Amino acid sequence: MEKMQLVSPCHFGVETVLKREIQNLGYDIIKVEDGRITFEGDAMAVCRANVFLRTAERVMIQIGRIKATSYDELFEKTKALDWEKYIPENGKFWVKKASTVKSKLFSPSDIQRIVKKAVVEKLKMKYDTDWFSEDGAEYPIRVFFYKDEAIIGLDTTGESLHKRGYRTNTSKAPISETLAAALIMLTPWHKDRILVDPFCGCGTFPIEAAMIAANIAPGMNREFIAEQWTNIIDKKLWYKAINEAADLINEDIDVDIQGYDIDEKMVEFSRKNAINAGVENLIHFQQRPVEKLSHSKKYGFIVTNPPYGERLEEKRQLTTLYKQLGERYKALDSWSAFIITSYEDAQKDMGIKATKNRKIYNGMIKTYFYQFMGPKPPKKGK
Repeated sequence: MEKMQLVSPCHFGVETVLKREIQNLGYDIIKVEDGRITFEGDAMAVCRANVFLRTAERVMIQIGRIKATSYDELFEKTKALDWEKYIPENGKFWVKKASTVKSKLFSPSDIQRIVKKAVVEKLKMKYDTDWFSEDGAEYPIRVFFYKDEAIIGLDTTGESLHKRGYRTNTSKAPISETLAAALIMLTPWHKDRILVDPFCGCGTFPIEAAMIAANIAPGMNREFIAEQWTNIIDKKLWYKAINEAADLINEDIDVDIQGYDIDEKMVEFSRKNAINAGVENLIHFQQRPVEKLSHSKKYGFIVTNPPYGERLEEKRQLTTLYKQLGERYKALDSWSAFIITSYEDAQKDMGIKATKNRKIYNGMIKTYFYQFMGPKPPKKGK
């Protein structure tokens, strides 16, 4: 099968995790940039990347990477790309999104208009027509400009990959599924170690951990827009990717994953979401405030997303909340803790300095991923 360049965006700060995921699927990395990885793969790679990647936001086929400092240059270079290789005569195509950072072309709407016009002109010439029915499969185009260089690609995913399909019940400010998976994968947690989220909300951290433990591919139970692109990807390749994922599931495992929340409704939501994800038997959810956090076992992990205090009335409660979290963590013998928050005084109020602190963007919010490393458990047999 013909090789293509594929581009997968991700949250800023978790590129190393996505790079490792892509390499583990067997594909060669071409370029690592802030918030995106470019790699090489064929049509089967498009299917497998959409089904298996836990930390990518989407998978795009790169049609071209061009430099443009004027709209005329953008038009001519976009028109010169091989659009006819990807979009059939009856294909419905539009520029779904354009973004631009530190570039002379700074208007997303103008970029969208020019790119659409260029693609139309190219396909008019190739298909020898002045009119397109656009009643076939959908081919959304995305453009990302950075320092006058544009990545122009076809979005094979459709709705973002964080939409796994299991989270039908959500909390007020849930962490995305892709970011939750990435943060877990940034820790040394393994399925034979305890994992507790004392602020579980709608259950995203425990559910993603259980899916990782059971090797359940995140894209198994959803659809992708490129499933209709039979001119590029044979339908049987999608079935092949899903069958591969199904064969790799291992639910016959012994895990200790727990989620607590002070809100009974959130605990109920978490249980329902876990059922949707098929991991309800792998997680124990319980209504419990953070000051009651305790566990008899050693060498466990706290992985959590406590309240940020974005509202003024919430901010007043944060000192007490983080103080309680710090006290309960210190009482857990030999545990490690991994906390994502935008609250600047988290370490001060917890009364403990993090071993590491990683800056990560949760949407437009700058957050810190505080890593409090406990001792490693003794090796088995010692």
